[in-house]
Amino acid sequence: MLSKGEITKDRILAEASLVFNRKGINATSVSDLLTATGTTRGNLYFHFSGKQALALAVLNREREQFMDFLDQSLSKGTPGKALDNFLQQAYTKHQQTNFIGGCLFGNTALEASDSTPVFANLIMVVFNDWIEKVESVILAAQQSQEVRADLPAHDLAATIVATIEGGIMQSRLFKTADPLRNCLNTLRTMLNLQPAADQETP
Repeated sequence: MLSKGEITKDRILAEASLVFNRKGINATSVSDLLTATGTTRGNLYFHFSGKQALALAVLNREREQFMDFLDQSLSKGTPGKALDNFLQQAYTKHQQTNFIGGCLFGNTALEASDSTPVFANLIMVVFNDWIEKVESVILAAQQSQEVRADLPAHDLAATIVATIEGGIMQSRLFKTADPLRNCLNTLRTMLNLQPAADQETP
């Protein structure tokens, strides 16, 4: 059972994640965090030494959750079906938020790449791990002849990640599912990937 302090810390991390995702880490003030989390300044600083420490804790927490999401969504059925399931789950994940906030990692990459190396380095690890996980499934799908095998698996994986991020960004901007849906269906075409017969594509 979590202690009262651990429960408070988890709540601060969850609420801070939403604020950082919508406003950006640099644009979020301590006052914004206090309002969102409903905690006091003293309580916030008891758990975290400052906004940067809180942001790093949020990014690491989100990274762990995202890696779990990838592992689960990329392990359904054959390699080809696992890839298709991942594309479907990525769509569902953002559709459920009505495309508000977008991707915390993509947002932070744009915001921090030229200004905050400590954030940028962590985000690079996230993207590299993401590409590596997708690449391993593509390799297996190529061997099972479920996706095209005339292009390197790493290049396909990197393209998938970049395309998804672009689709998320545009769906967030226009507040419609169309950009992300179109990107995912284009990826299916590029991969020569057929969705499962019993699965509705986004």
